[in-house]
Order: sequence, then C-alpha cells, then structure tokens
Amino acid sequence: MRNYIALVVLLFLSVACAQTLTDVEKTERFQKSLNKEFANKATSPLPADALKKFKGLEMYPINERFIIEAELVVTPDEIPFKMLTTTDRKPTYRKYGEIHFFLNGKDLKLNVYQDLALVSKDEFKNHLFIPFTDLTSGVSTYGGGRYIDMEIPQGDKVILNFNLAYNPYCVYNPKYSCPIPPEENFLNTEIHAGVKDYKYE
Repeated sequence: MRNYIALVVLLFLSVACAQTLTDVEKTERFQKSLNKEFANKATSPLPADALKKFKGLEMYPINERFIIEAELVVTPDEIPFKMLTTTDRKPTYRKYGEIHFFLNGKDLKLNVYQDLALVSKDEFKNHLFIPFTDLTSGVSTYGGGRYIDMEIPQGDKVILNFNLAYNPYCVYNPKYSCPIPPEENFLNTEIHAGVKDYKYE
C-alpha cells in the first residue's frame, strides 16, 4: 500500500509545484495524471479484469466553488496515534493542525494529519493528509470517505481544493489497506467535487 500512497502524493506534488498554473489547471492536470496511472498496468491498483475495462475514473465536473481559501491552525505537541484502517494495519499518524473554512453557508473544520513513516522521507517531509467524509459519502461518493493531499504552507493560509479529492485504493481492490477517516472529519454538507464512487461492471 505504501507505494501507491507515495504514487498519488507524487502526482499531487508534481501538480502543486507548477506555480504558474491556476487551481483549475492544476486540478485538470492532477485528474489526467490520476487516470493515466490507473490505466497503466505497472501502476494501477485495479485488478487485471477491471483494468481491461477501465475507461477513466468518474469525477464531478471541476467546480471553482469547491476551491476555498482556508485558515490553517497548527496544533503543536499533538500525541501520535494509530489510525484505523480497513485491515488490521494501524499506521502511526500525528495531527498537524486544523483547517477552518466556510462552505455552503456553514463554518466547517477538518483535521490535517501527517503519516509519520511517510514524512520521514525527504521528498514527503512537508506532506499533509486530509481524510474526510461528507453527506455524499455512500450516495454518489465512496461510503468510506475520500482523501486530499496538501503541502505545508509558508503561512497560515491554504487553498483547500475538493476537486482534488480521490478515493482510497481499497475501493478498487480489497487487497489494499486504507486509512479510515476519523469521525471528527465528517463534514455535515455535500461535497460535489472530486472523484466519485467506483462501481466495477
């Protein structure tokens, strides 16, 4: 599982580092790269039979309403904890901070985490992980929630782009072990952005 987490993070970082691109262009590039990796036998999490029929991930149309300038409140000295996953694996995470934002007429908050094993690698040392669920979970998106990757910003302002939300790999193949979003990262609103649920036919 670690290799596939690293793969998606690298895809995100390659887009995020393209400073001259708009947020919409970054989203387009990320989604195109994600589909490319899923279609590639060497990097796809899809089982062989599903890969043969793969035509692209179903995604919401890119919506700038879900690209939000938010405030990051760092919470230092958080105690590391074992995050639950879809298997017996319990990787060690630490809460890095909280993202506060306004969306759909509501003041909302998401906790932001760091995978301690992942951030021990130089190329991922600034990586932040946001697992979340919302009112679309189990309806049009995966019931177990979705993920967003982010880099530690220089200040206290961040761009929270829900169009970059993607599914855990266990959605596509049960052999993978995926972090389960903590209860406190449930958003009591509908996030119609990012990758939709996957249904293999």
